[in-house]
Amino acid sequence: MRAAFAKRSLATAIAMTCVLPIVARADAYALVISGLGGEKIYEQRFREQAAAMAQAAEKLTGDKNRVTVLSADTADRDSVRRALRTLATTVQREDQVMIVLLGHGTYDGEEYRFNLPGPDLTANELGSLFDQLPAREQLIVNSTSASGAAVERWNRDGRVVIASTKSGGERTATRFAQYWIEAVSTSAADTNRDDVVTAAEAYEFANRKVGESFKADVSLATEHARLDGKGAARFQVARFGNAVLATSDTQLSSLYTQRVGIERDLDVVKEQKASLQSDAYYDQLEGVLVRLATLQQQIDARQSVLGRKKRSALNCFDASLQQRSF
Repeated sequence: MRAAFAKRSLATAIAMTCVLPIVARADAYALVISGLGGEKIYEQRFREQAAAMAQAAEKLTGDKNRVTVLSADTADRDSVRRALRTLATTVQREDQVMIVLLGHGTYDGEEYRFNLPGPDLTANELGSLFDQLPAREQLIVNSTSASGAAVERWNRDGRVVIASTKSGGERTATRFAQYWIEAVSTSAADTNRDDVVTAAEAYEFANRKVGESFKADVSLATEHARLDGKGAARFQVARFGNAVLATSDTQLSSLYTQRVGIERDLDVVKEQKASLQSDAYYDQLEGVLVRLATLQQQIDARQSVLGRKKRSALNCFDASLQQRSF
């Protein structure tokens, strides 16, 4: 009885909090690296993908100075190492970092290599550079062939790793990147219509589109994407509409900073579900969601001042129920 009542109360709290999108709290940084193409068709494709990815990242961060793009001859081993070391001295613990690798990768049975003009970078070398980044939340998207071979090396707390292949054995040129870019460049992947595309949404969209493309070609799929790590549903990769307002308003950005802190509290409670009695679990969960709802009212008021468009709370509530698991 108590659990049923708590769930109804949770539904009410969720309905109050889902009126607006969840937008990041601190500075977001992006590094896009387009590696060696080998052939003209791939060189052109990777350059175009890097440009499209950078454009989406600039919209996400709200500041082109927080987006770095290395492609063609500028994406050699030394340049990549230098860019990552510079990023490590720039970002803070509360910031968010997204790194996207485009191009070709190889795997010899022992070591993954990201193909670059001149010497390649190995998974271990890249992993060491990634580990120097102080940002608590990191996303590595490796869209290259054989990218699955690098996932285990790059796994760590607070980092989400997405690879276009499940292992190093899938070595053909991949299709994942084109659909990932579609996910961050359009609202097609925004399944809950909150004007924010998360890493989880973009991954599901790109993965599905890859599968559909092989079916349309009546061919055997040569790549199977994978996602490792926690937090993909909270990590933003694109913003549209109302969500863009938070990148340009200090007061709204501060409110969202508080919101993400409460969302982390929500994650902590959810992780304790198995060890708590049902009533105790829903009591704690309810308390966090009430805090979230109260803060949401302040966000809603500020968005109204900034002239946001009204959104259907009922539609958002339905989408939230489909995506949240309590």
